[in-house]
Amino acid sequence: MTQVYATPGVYIEEKSAFPSSAVAVATAVPAFIGYTEDHVSNNKSLLNKPTRITSLAEYHQYFGGAPKTKFDIKADKDAKYLLTPVKETRFNLYNSLRLFFANGGSTCYIVSVGKYDYTKGVEVGVLDPETEGGIKTLLKELEPTMVVIPDAVLLAEEECYGLQQGMLSHCGVDMRNRIALLDVYDGYKEPKEVIEKFRTGIGNNSMQWGAAYYPWVETTVVSDAEVNLENINKPEGDLKTILEAEIALLYPQKLDKDGKLVDDPKMTLLKAEAAKLAKPEEAASLHQTLLVTVPLYKAIMKEVKHQLNILPPSGGMAGVISMVDHTVGVSKSPANVSMGKVVKPTVNITNLAQEDLNMPLNGKAVNAIRTFPGKGVLVWGARTLDGNSQDWRYISVRRTVIMIEQSLKIAAEAYVFEPNVSNTWVTIRGMMVNFLTDQWKRGALAGATPEDAFSVDIGLGVTMTPTDILDGFMNISIKLAVVRPAEFIVITIQQQMQKS
Repeated sequence: MTQVYATPGVYIEEKSAFPSSAVAVATAVPAFIGYTEDHVSNNKSLLNKPTRITSLAEYHQYFGGAPKTKFDIKADKDAKYLLTPVKETRFNLYNSLRLFFANGGSTCYIVSVGKYDYTKGVEVGVLDPETEGGIKTLLKELEPTMVVIPDAVLLAEEECYGLQQGMLSHCGVDMRNRIALLDVYDGYKEPKEVIEKFRTGIGNNSMQWGAAYYPWVETTVVSDAEVNLENINKPEGDLKTILEAEIALLYPQKLDKDGKLVDDPKMTLLKAEAAKLAKPEEAASLHQTLLVTVPLYKAIMKEVKHQLNILPPSGGMAGVISMVDHTVGVSKSPANVSMGKVVKPTVNITNLAQEDLNMPLNGKAVNAIRTFPGKGVLVWGARTLDGNSQDWRYISVRRTVIMIEQSLKIAAEAYVFEPNVSNTWVTIRGMMVNFLTDQWKRGALAGATPEDAFSVDIGLGVTMTPTDILDGFMNISIKLAVVRPAEFIVITIQQQMQKS
């Protein structure tokens, strides 16, 4: 509307020269849900409050450090000892987060569902989507693009599958702007033992909104300095017996000239040290003494560290996806990429074994993590759980479309309640064409020209009827040619006749 001026003078009017622009939303922001050592900031509880962090140091500030996982140790005739983790002391979130940052992750959300409770462990009632905690706290958060729950595999098998179904439902039904990264239950075992159970357990709903990775991985996130006597449950029991037997082997008793048994002074000293296992205040110095003098104790600590370093891959994969998004773009498949701080997968998968993982009859593809000579540990799969769908078979396609949808949705919100007329239609179409052209230039859309890559239609008689306009609807139709990965490269070679 033109301003009416009543007083003589000079007036300045500014008019916008350019239409509003659409900005690509963030794509590499996982939300981790699980147990933490603490959950406080400025004397306020962060329990079940999604908290944005950008580094491991920031995590330590709000949520504390690592859990102290304990192991039961039993005497064994052949191996001399058998280590079994105490289930109630296992929590995966912290080490999975370390693997996330080690693989290129940066910004993420943490949802603490409770503090470490070494009498209860991980409980499905805390993580379950039916409660007001855990997954449901993310309903009001629009930034996260991935949901990761490394503690899910510590539940009973049926409870784990129920929780993973809840993750898929949250992503595909409630939000539709993020995907779930799932771990295979007992994923350190051979595929024939666990893959079919996993495919049956996760159901058939919202498959395009999830991706699964197998097997678990052996990492180096837990160092020697983090392992000590505190990791042994009741060290004054079998550990004392095992160590005394080892000490006796190292320093056998001898006979003096009168035929009497004489203990080696070293053995006497070490037995005295072993007697201190029941004294927690002596744990630190005793650990160092035994580590240097008793090889078997050193082997036990090495095995404790080895077991603590075996992790489900979802945290690391969140980091890999974030790294690929930052360096190349969301349209690049997060595959044929090495994993940092990973020594090897727990199961060595061959080409033949991966055939069923990648292309099962039911379409529930499980992405393999494999070791290749001279290349290291690579992610060797790029499919969603909806592998039979031509539309949503690939993770990169699903995530690229999510990014475009959310970016255009947020940009279009500025035009809610604007006049539903041609001027508005031209402005919105121009904004969307500019955004999609930029995505085409970045390589997210396929085609020799922008016209080949996408189309944006809006207008009366094109996408709307007069009744639509009377009812307040502005319909916009967008078609995209999304880039798909070259999953199978076939090189054909044949001989030809000699020409000279």
